[in-house]
Amino acid sequence: MKNLIFFMALAAVLSAFEMSTQKANFITGLVVDEMGAPLIGANVLEKGTQNGTVTDIDGKFSLKTAEPCATLVFSYTGYNSLEQNGLCADKMHNITLSVMPNVMEEVIVTGYERERKPYPAGSRKAKASSMPSNRSLGFVGKRMMSPPQAPIHNTEDYDIINENRFLSAVDKPLSTFSIDVDAASYSNLRRFINENTKPPKDAVRIEEMVNYFEYDYPTPTGEHPFTVISEMAECPWAPTHRLLHIGMQAKRIPTGNLPPSNLVFLIDVSGSMSDENKLPLLKSAFKLLVDQLRPNDKVAIVVYAGAAGLVLPPTKGSDKQKIKDAFEQLQAGGSTAGGAGIQLAYKVARENFVQQGNNRIILATDGDFNVGASSDAEMVRLIEKERESGVFLTVLGFGMGNYKDNKMQQLANKGNGNHAYIDNIQEARKVLVNEFGGTMFTVAKDVKFQIEFNPAKVQGYRLIGYENRLLNDEDFNDDKKDAGELGAGHTVTALYEIIPTGVKSDFLAKVDDLKYQVPTPTKGSASAELCNVKLRYKQPDGKTSRLIEQAVMGADAPVTSASDNFRWSAAVASFGMLLRDSAFKGNASYQKVKQLAQSAKGKDPNGYRQEFIELIGKVETIVASEVVKK
Repeated sequence: MKNLIFFMALAAVLSAFEMSTQKANFITGLVVDEMGAPLIGANVLEKGTQNGTVTDIDGKFSLKTAEPCATLVFSYTGYNSLEQNGLCADKMHNITLSVMPNVMEEVIVTGYERERKPYPAGSRKAKASSMPSNRSLGFVGKRMMSPPQAPIHNTEDYDIINENRFLSAVDKPLSTFSIDVDAASYSNLRRFINENTKPPKDAVRIEEMVNYFEYDYPTPTGEHPFTVISEMAECPWAPTHRLLHIGMQAKRIPTGNLPPSNLVFLIDVSGSMSDENKLPLLKSAFKLLVDQLRPNDKVAIVVYAGAAGLVLPPTKGSDKQKIKDAFEQLQAGGSTAGGAGIQLAYKVARENFVQQGNNRIILATDGDFNVGASSDAEMVRLIEKERESGVFLTVLGFGMGNYKDNKMQQLANKGNGNHAYIDNIQEARKVLVNEFGGTMFTVAKDVKFQIEFNPAKVQGYRLIGYENRLLNDEDFNDDKKDAGELGAGHTVTALYEIIPTGVKSDFLAKVDDLKYQVPTPTKGSASAELCNVKLRYKQPDGKTSRLIEQAVMGADAPVTSASDNFRWSAAVASFGMLLRDSAFKGNASYQKVKQLAQSAKGKDPNGYRQEFIELIGKVETIVASEVVKK
């Protein structure tokens, strides 16, 4: 019996050894068009599975398979799909895709800039024949168009926002939330307004509207990477109430002094990205970012459609034209394996991790994932697992009609990152050039606020916005609890509407007296303090939080004597409440908001504040036309 057991164990060991020495199966090849030009980002899928990859910048692919030979399916926008049987791992395979009939179109090409007819999807065949060696030369050539697509129904998704209500300072003295530096909501609602449409109610996140703008806060000078200020004055839309303005300014770091960046651009090239305001705008936006790169930075490009693949290995920031050329060749087509793309991007980022550097994935998509991990819960769990690597995540949203705002928000929130919506090239310049440091480099992570209100001064309070950033009170001291990140040069602003003691209010619901609890005098009853502000944060690579604490005295002041910072943030918040038709909008009107904003415009070097004032006027026109129609 012992001998039998011995021989069985020996057989198992030998079998395991044999398996361990077996060579992995990698089927490799080159995908080209009929002129022999390599096709970048072509999909390569093992038939009957979700195992796939895409071709790299040279048109090459390498796909790991369970068996030495497999049937592979090759596809690329504007080309006929090709199924090849019996491709094996022992040789290099040359695959040629043929052009679909009736998809040719004449265009004018001048260097790298092309005059396009609506939504062309160019082929490498066209590019090979139309790109002159001297970029100053013009050329008339042929390129391909994707077959016409069926009209896309509006399937945009937004999470429901249940507005924060007024809370009693006696019953609920603590207010705890995570910071939010995202500004996607503002540029997204601007897109709606510029199309003469009011944005959906749940697309309006007031904290993101307020934080879209810069504020003139003091520059940090102490040990902490930011300063915190507070100001209180009369509430513009409810004169018997008060408005508390809390501001945070992160330290500014000149671009030249930023640590080296290890960036992975994760690009959605699925069929839903074919519209002009998606992949074409994305290419132009990322070229602006490439121009900001320094020689000590490095960039890789991962794309995903039906499969995910590395189209550009890590490349030095000094090799800008190579990076731009890789973007130029990308085309949209196929389904959307977002989960596979995210996993590959984190893998590439981890393999090239820079200690004490900026390690970040920049995901550009409309958020419409539909292959593999695609549900919100699946994607969130994936991101939560991957963020432990120390790699941060920036999410850039593009397009309309099927934009998944809710998914983008969750990915950015759970991935130690930020979320911006790019509706035009000017917004791309703001996010990727003007705010390059803040968008790309984190100075503090897991930043949390906790405000304790003094019931002797405050009858009730309401945090304006931040509904999806609220935390439990006990989360404030829990260093395992994730919170928001603060980028270099960023400002963060939070507003509280306060009902002072002695002011009659219908917003505070009364409950019956408790039978077993006896009210006790509050410790703050003799204090002149309005509230106590506490803040926790970690260093970008830290595990333990640091605490900052300061009291707010809350002296009364009329809104007319408040700072430009205060009045501007109040105007933006009031505008957001009007767009949401908030139950707390008080006596606000678009005319009053416009007047308040004009009085607080201050310095406006980039014209963002003037644009906001013009948006108010456009909404007035939209509302007036709706009244006429009724």
